[in-house]
Amino acid sequence: MEKPKGKRTLQEEATRESIVKTAMRIYGEQGFSVPVSVIANEAGVSHGSIIVHFTSKEELFRSATERFFEDTGKRMHDIAMAQVGFKECLTEFLELVEEHELFYKRLTMELSNMPADIKIMMASLRSANMLHFEMAAERDMRLGKIRELPVRMMFNTWMGLVFYYLQNGDLFAPGESVIKRFKGELVEFFSTLVGEEEKTENPNADV
Repeated sequence: MEKPKGKRTLQEEATRESIVKTAMRIYGEQGFSVPVSVIANEAGVSHGSIIVHFTSKEELFRSATERFFEDTGKRMHDIAMAQVGFKECLTEFLELVEEHELFYKRLTMELSNMPADIKIMMASLRSANMLHFEMAAERDMRLGKIRELPVRMMFNTWMGLVFYYLQNGDLFAPGESVIKRFKGELVEFFSTLVGEEEKTENPNADV
């Protein structure tokens, strides 16, 4: 039987959790080079407290990044297990992006400068997203709800559209979440783009 955690241990875990969540928010807002003192101030802890939990600025950054991948991976798994339709899959993905919008935007824009293991984790996340997208798309293709199109091209087009809005968020939705503002429009547009062609009667056909 696992020994119950003591009050001090629980408090330490709560403090560490607060620091990581604050770091994710600040990194998204100000970039990954933000001083640790800024994160400490926002988290309501001393600079020394952060050093107790994270031995270096790099460890704090890595912990925040790993948390992002863990949270995102779990949500994507839940979406896949729900076996939602293609349109619902698009909506669920955007809601997932919206949860960590600034951090996700910052990470994708600065990925080329990230350490190799972070790039690998990002590639793994993209592969998992591609798999879930493919499952939903092929399911709806079999049902005749969307066109028979190359799934990889569909996925790349969709991701390109989402990234374009993320990278131009200050232009399209200044001061607010660009995903929240355009989520419905993006899903409806892309669903229509790949949707089953409307079948019309041939006026010259025999009656």
